[in-house]
Amino acid sequence: MPFKTYLAQIGAALKQGDATEHTHRPALKTLIESLELGLVATNEPKRIKCGAPDYIVLRKDVPLGYVEAKDVGKNLDDIEDDEQLTRYRASLRNLILTDYLEFRLYRNGELVQSTSLGKLQKNGVFKTNSNGIEQTCALLTWFIQSDLPSIANPRELAARMAKMAVMIRELIGNAFSDEGERGELHGQLDGFREVLLGDDLSPEQFADMYAQTISYGLFAARCNHMGSGFNRRDAVYDLPKTNPFLRKMFQHIAGADLDDRIVWAVDDLADLLNKADMAAVLTDFGKATQREDPVVHFYETFLGAYDPKMREARGVYYTPEPVVDYIVRSVDAILKSDFKLSEGLADNSRVTLKRPGPGGIGIYTSSRDGQRLM
Repeated sequence: MPFKTYLAQIGAALKQGDATEHTHRPALKTLIESLELGLVATNEPKRIKCGAPDYIVLRKDVPLGYVEAKDVGKNLDDIEDDEQLTRYRASLRNLILTDYLEFRLYRNGELVQSTSLGKLQKNGVFKTNSNGIEQTCALLTWFIQSDLPSIANPRELAARMAKMAVMIRELIGNAFSDEGERGELHGQLDGFREVLLGDDLSPEQFADMYAQTISYGLFAARCNHMGSGFNRRDAVYDLPKTNPFLRKMFQHIAGADLDDRIVWAVDDLADLLNKADMAAVLTDFGKATQREDPVVHFYETFLGAYDPKMREARGVYYTPEPVVDYIVRSVDAILKSDFKLSEGLADNSRVTLKRPGPGGIGIYTSSRDGQRLM
């Protein structure tokens, strides 16, 4: 019955001769929500302007999947490979592309099923397919009942996180451009500049830093989360207290006041982490790398998937714990023997030593903050 009502609404709108892709959206929303009690298919213009899919389908505020709708009769073969859909397919795990009559279901970017309710003929007459309703009902049911496989491999998780982080970065950039200079994101950029990097922080760098902080903050919180039901809203309580900067920063940018234009993507990333087998991810990561703190060192793997050039430019590479231990112990010993700092790295005192340099006498001031040639 819902499908017959849906097709009747589509047909009636088409007969009027002035229908657009927006005309049919209420009918599609009603159809999707009729599939299961409690489903909500949200369609908000501000999200579309920001570059989000047309519909976000939720069950109890948890994203199930996304729907991108084009006008009736549009060639989905062409749309499938355009810049927008390529980005969505790379980032979104459960996606439908439709022209309201043909439906294509993608899982992790791959087309897995395609159905058609019928076609609009050149004379304007709509012709239904014999098994179209049954097949499309099955496709939509599979869409909302998606049981996406749990990720247990650290590199696969890093790759999926990186794709979502790229999406979040682009959404932030678009939202920043769309809002005025007094907008919320502009205010946050000013705050970042004041606390971190000064006026040298560009909007592009801000969007990148924002996206990385959200993504890796969620990852760190998920690693510390006990029990089930991990989500964005409670993530700040799962962040380690040993990192107060991250807790405060994450509470500001990913808490209750998170911008509505990007909240859907952040919630989707949180759901990805909720469904991941974190015990297996961290165990395998630790075994493979022999790293004592895989939560910290996972950032190297994540950044390698998110932006390999940035990883190289910033020198984010793992240093084995024995090497770090040797460097720390050596510096500690030098501070004690050469600089006469009895407590080594833990010493708060300051000494001044005179040593011959290439041009005469070099004066070195030493403290636990390091060594500086004067």
